[in-house]
Parts: sequence; structure tokens; C-alpha cells
Amino acid sequence: MTRPRLIRLFATLTGSVALALSASAPAHFQELIPAAEIVTAESGNPVALQLQFTHPMERGPAMDMGKPARFGVLGPAGPEDLLASLTAREVDGKHAYAAEYRVKQPGDYVFFVEPAPYWEPAEGVMIVHYTKVVVDAFGAGEGWDAEVGLPVEIVPLTRPYGLWTGNLFSGIVKQSGQPVPFAEIEVEWRNDGSVTPPADVFITQVVKADRNGVFHYAMPRAGWWGFAALLDGDAPLKNPEGKAVPVEAGALIWVRARDMR
Repeated sequence: MTRPRLIRLFATLTGSVALALSASAPAHFQELIPAAEIVTAESGNPVALQLQFTHPMERGPAMDMGKPARFGVLGPAGPEDLLASLTAREVDGKHAYAAEYRVKQPGDYVFFVEPAPYWEPAEGVMIVHYTKVVVDAFGAGEGWDAEVGLPVEIVPLTRPYGLWTGNLFSGIVKQSGQPVPFAEIEVEWRNDGSVTPPADVFITQVVKADRNGVFHYAMPRAGWWGFAALLDGDAPLKNPEGKAVPVEAGALIWVRARDMR
């Protein structure tokens, strides 16, 4: 848990209850996971994507997603609005979404979502995680570092596909198009059930960017890795009770590593 989130949590709790919950409160991650990060003639078309709001390392619990404000893709032909392609589904009884996208030409496709704000009473904030994932189609290898122009965004400095387990992933955290010095980034592995963290501190890894907003992380296991820079939003939003509260604006990107075989 990052320091701003920890402070907010302590502001709403007192005594030993606060101490217990602060040590175990899980990190929220907006997932945007394609069936494959590389489209080939063998893997086929279309690209299937799953969207859910959850705690990936702990395999849940899932949280309700409202209808996203934006869902789209930035590809070789420019941006496309895909909001109408979303279909509702359920994960552990909570609202989630899915979509399919048919690749039309070789290139890199940056899928992105701006989810509906989520009220987190334990932290006293509305959460909006601007999330993206890059899919390469037919070995084009171009466009993977294209910026969507989200309010907060992680721009990859390492090509975010074709990565081996142990590769170093690097990115730059931006807010309003500018690097965020010393941003804190939470990192979680999307657990397939094969790993049990030995202690809570192993659930969410934490790294800090340098003065230029650049961070690095070596992925120690195959699978999907989520990188989340949690920043203060520009303006408050109203919670379900109508009170203006702070916004946690998350810049997320998902990256897959594969084992050498």
C-alpha cells in the first residue's frame, strides 16, 4: 500500500483496528487482459479481452465495475471507440465486462479503458484506474509506445510484449502529459493459483520512479504483470452520499512474460 493510501486509511480508522487493516488491505487493480498479447496466423482473430476490478495476486475478491466511461484502441489506423462492443459478465457475483476486437491490419494495438469511478469507503476516495495493454498483430513491432493521452498514463520504454521471464520492464509515469518525478508504482502478478505469498508484503511489490518518472522492474515469473502508478486526481468527485472526496487516479499497464522452453 502506498503512503498516501495508508494515510487516508489511518484518517478513517483508529487504534489497533487501523493497525491490523493497514497491514493487510489489498491493492486494487483494474484488469484489461487479452487472450493473447501477440496475434499471429496461428493464434487467429478476433482478440478477446476481459475487464474486471480485483486483487490479482490474491485472486480476488472481485469488485463491481460500473459501465466504463471510455473503452477503445489506438492502432495503426488511429483511435477507435469500442465502448459499444463491451458485453456484461459476472466474476464472483460482481459486475465485469468482456469484448472482442477483430484486427484489420498488421500493427500494434493499444487497448485502453477509463472505468467508472469506484467508491472505496475504507480509504475515503473515488478510484479511477486508467488502464491499457498492448497487442502486437502479425509481427509489426511498431506503435507499442504510442501515447493514448490519458490523464495519467504509463508509457512503456521496453517493448511490452515478446518478453521472457526475468526481463526488465521499464516505463515512464506521466500525468497531464508530463513525467511524474519519484512516482510510486505498485506491481502485482496475476496469480494463477500456483503461488502463495509467504507474507503480506510479498503480495504487492513497490518501486519508485527516478526524477524523470522512469521506473524498472524485472519480472521473476511467467504470466501477466500489472504496473500501477497511483496519483492524486486533478479534482474531487462526489461519493455515493454526494460528498466531494479525493480521487485516486491510477495509471496502469499490463505486460506478459513467458518462460523459455
